[in-house]
Amino acid sequence: MRIIRKRLFFYAVTAWAAITLNFILPRLMPGNPAQDLIQRFSDRLTPSAMNAIRVLFGQPHSSVFVQYFDYLKNVATLNFGLSYSYYPTPVSTVIRQSIFWTLTLIGLCTIIGFVLGTFLGMVVGWKRGSWRDALVPITTFLSSLPYFWFALMVILVFAVTLGWFPSSGGYGIGETIGFNWSFISSAIYYGTLPALTIVVASLGGWLLGMRNMMVTTLNEDYVVLAEAKGLSRMRVMYTYAGRNAILPSFAGFAMSLGFVVGGAIVTEIVFNYPGIGTVLFQAAEGQDYPLLEAIFLTITIAVLLANLAADLTYVLLDPRTRES
Repeated sequence: MRIIRKRLFFYAVTAWAAITLNFILPRLMPGNPAQDLIQRFSDRLTPSAMNAIRVLFGQPHSSVFVQYFDYLKNVATLNFGLSYSYYPTPVSTVIRQSIFWTLTLIGLCTIIGFVLGTFLGMVVGWKRGSWRDALVPITTFLSSLPYFWFALMVILVFAVTLGWFPSSGGYGIGETIGFNWSFISSAIYYGTLPALTIVVASLGGWLLGMRNMMVTTLNEDYVVLAEAKGLSRMRVMYTYAGRNAILPSFAGFAMSLGFVVGGAIVTEIVFNYPGIGTVLFQAAEGQDYPLLEAIFLTITIAVLLANLAADLTYVLLDPRTRES
């Protein structure tokens, strides 16, 4: 319990530092949307109109300390104001609508890539020196390709040349969003190509990492002893070697789950997928500071929660971390 309390305290302090940094950085950036709009139409705006624009865009006139405490209160109540790009939609609504798509696509693909890559890495490491080692350079080559180029090649082959899948979008035109088979099947159909690129691009890293850890773990004394006791090869591979070799990969998996909230920005932009990565790109183009601030905060908190979950799980899985 003492270790868990220390972990919780550390992450609480880190979360406060991240929230504070998220408050400071936008205010250090030059310019703001309200001022840009005022300068663009300065010859046609009266002083009252300029003041109305500043109020509309939420430009504060109070001190930094008052703004900071108001910001903390807004974070606690999830009140991030109105989005400039999607005005007058609240920022929380924009994030809630887009994050569902990202969590569904990127989250499932991250889990599939991790499970498949780890399993293949375990088998390749166990059968090291066999023909299965050919999977390592193949998957590593695919993972090393520039991501946008690989995604464009997938679109060229499967969408343009063969015409099997659509090249962009999240669901068919005319579909109504809801939990019905027509919409779900359309979303799966449109999400197949983005999912394929994400899984293939992430497979090599998981496979190579797990394969190398398996090769190292197989030389440990407890694995040699398990084999000497006559245990089945499958039990030795999964229970003794694989269980310990997966620990470093598990930490990386927790990190990747945290970054799922940020979305695969390149994937969503190339496929015009309606996820939070596309929203982040549009917010940056439109200088939508409230939306940018809320997305960065969401990503930061998601990464911290994923790391906290990984730390706590690591304590349960590896007794060495509980030693003083």
